Amino acid sequence: MPNPGAAVPETVGQAVIPLINGLQDIIARLDGDAAAGLELPQVAAIGGQSSGKSSVLEALVGRDFLPRGPDICTRRPLVLQLVRHAAPEEWGEFLHVPGRQFHDFEQIKREIQLETDKEAGDNKGVSEKQIRLKIFSPNVLDITLVDLPGITRVPVGDQPSDIESRIRAMIMQYIKHPSCIILAVSPANADLANSDALQLARLADPDGSRTIGVITKLDIMDRGTDARNFLLGNVIPLKFGYVGVVNRSQEDINFNRSVKDALAFEEKYFLTLPAYHGLAHCCGVPQLAKKLNMILLKHVTNMLPGLKTRINAQLVAVAKEHAAYGDTVESVAGQGVKLLNILRKYCEAFSSMVEGKNRVSTDKLSGGARIHYIFQSIFVKSLEQEIDPCKSISDEDIRTTIQNSGGPKGAMFLPEVPFEILVRKQIGRLLDPSLQCAQFIYDELIKISHSCLISELQKFPALKKRLSEVVCSFLRDGLRPAETMITHIIEMEMDYINTSHPSFVGGTKVVELAKHEVLPPKTSASLSGRKDGTIVGSEIQLAAERSQKSRAVFARDAIRRVTSEQASVEAETSLTGGNQIGNSQVGESSSKLPSIIPLKEPPITLKPSETEQDATEVAVVKLLIKSYYDIVRKNIEDAIPKAVMHFLVNHTKRDLHNFLIRKLYRENLLNELMRETDEVLMRRQRIQEMLEILEQAHRTLEEFPFEVDKLEKGYNLTEHATGLSKIHGVSGDSTNVIYTSSPNCYSPHRASHMVL
Repeated sequence: MPNPGAAVPETVGQAVIPLINGLQDIIARLDGDAAAGLELPQVAAIGGQSSGKSSVLEALVGRDFLPRGPDICTRRPLVLQLVRHAAPEEWGEFLHVPGRQFHDFEQIKREIQLETDKEAGDNKGVSEKQIRLKIFSPNVLDITLVDLPGITRVPVGDQPSDIESRIRAMIMQYIKHPSCIILAVSPANADLANSDALQLARLADPDGSRTIGVITKLDIMDRGTDARNFLLGNVIPLKFGYVGVVNRSQEDINFNRSVKDALAFEEKYFLTLPAYHGLAHCCGVPQLAKKLNMILLKHVTNMLPGLKTRINAQLVAVAKEHAAYGDTVESVAGQGVKLLNILRKYCEAFSSMVEGKNRVSTDKLSGGARIHYIFQSIFVKSLEQEIDPCKSISDEDIRTTIQNSGGPKGAMFLPEVPFEILVRKQIGRLLDPSLQCAQFIYDELIKISHSCLISELQKFPALKKRLSEVVCSFLRDGLRPAETMITHIIEMEMDYINTSHPSFVGGTKVVELAKHEVLPPKTSASLSGRKDGTIVGSEIQLAAERSQKSRAVFARDAIRRVTSEQASVEAETSLTGGNQIGNSQVGESSSKLPSIIPLKEPPITLKPSETEQDATEVAVVKLLIKSYYDIVRKNIEDAIPKAVMHFLVNHTKRDLHNFLIRKLYRENLLNELMRETDEVLMRRQRIQEMLEILEQAHRTLEEFPFEVDKLEKGYNLTEHATGLSKIHGVSGDSTNVIYTSSPNCYSPHRASHMVL
């Protein structure tokens, strides 16, 4: 933790920007996905090909160190960190060559070229992979810049046909982030309103709140023209304004004209040209260096709190993932303990999913809720709505069964055998949906087992496979007794037809219901008013009551007599006349020999004849079947879920853990089961590295000694100038100018300290 009593260094920039430089080195070790969201404050230099961008960067360093040429020079993003120090020596360090110092800047140039050719080829190819270079010098201010490839329109060498769109996309990957300050470099000898750099900057920064304009090559503008209005922000306003610079020409580079001489020429140019008088704060590389330093300092200050929050959040996430992977265990004892922990957590997760105690989904049913849905919304509803007990029985089937049960004599009463035969057949239809219900629950338990401890088991493919096999075997073993019990339940219902059940509808009530279904209302009423009809009704009622105590159910012949009475009533009126006619014909018929009456042979298959009496009997049987079937259906709806829960679901919750230990916790299996895949080993190593990197980044931020309000004190430009050679005139006269964010650049008054 920072010491509140510690002395605050005179230069805030000496702490803030090196802090960011250190964080950039740390986070650069993360891969692309891991570094997402941890974009650090930096300055990205963009511009068209040959816009003078590389010359600006060299002028900021004060040394010639970048590859140059007539074609595209910057072919890989170059992250350039300028580090100011007190020692007189100057040197460079590359991140890809740790521990090596390059004191010869020509060697730095060659190393950049070699690294570029390694990734992008030696024929003008372009790569997105960064080169990271840190330059230590007493003559620089602390700034971090990214030199991006220049925008080109015509492919050359090995460049693809879409080179322009690729470079634009690469540039946008950097400048789209709010943490990036855009250094838009445009040559003064081109139409600034159509500048590629300014157009791209406007896409990423529409309001111009984080864009600095740099106008190069002011010395080669057409005679009679100048860039004063652009420098003042009158044409395209930018919050941070513009700075005009004079680059070294190609001839200067060819003749090895030093950067120091170029800076002296630049100062003289602005002093002698009347168009730029009064704009000393907007002109020259020294002013650009100071401005960049201060803007970056302010930007870093604003970004630090959010950056710290993001790093902490990612640190927590990576630490959690690292804990999930755990440490590599090689000893047999350690592997055994780990296996037992996995089996315990697996069974706990299984029970939690069945009981609904795990993470509850809001978009779909899962776990035990699906089991309940299968019982109530699939099994029960199907039995209630989709199974009609009489649908598969025709009236002919019922008549045939009734007549067959009477044998050669027929039956005086409607026997119970046809009813039992037919109702058993319908009860037997409940077996298949009941077994299917058990199979559905088995499938759901298999799904639950596959969703338990997924991340933990991914590390051990052999254990995952073997565990799945053992669990499936255990569930199959539990399914068999459940199916046996279901079969017994159905057989029990079929073996004993309990017609004494209080909910069973029989006796007088079922006869009356059948009569109303079959006979017309008038006929039924007339028959019930006759003396003989009363007798018939009494006989039926007596037979129905006796059926509650014995195995006979209904009076069959009595039911038939109901309709035969109608024929006998009509026959009474013609009985006398018929007898007279018959007596007169006795003598005549007796005088003749009797004739032989041939009978037809019965067919192989006989169907019962259909009469009105049969219709009543059929209706009675149907009503009895429906009544008793409803009783059995309710029993089945209650008993089958109980059987499945007992023999399959709860059995699994109770005994799965012990079963897994017996099958898997064996010394000869530990090495095989607990062997991790190469991908897991590599991922653990990457997670470990990420954790170390983020912890280092966290410590770096914690070591930062200043509060945000102290950072607001600013940066003294008098005491900390660019370090470039002192040239009397422009650079010396403008060191104390306060930079503002107005479109007209900066206020003309002076101050001892810069206020950001």
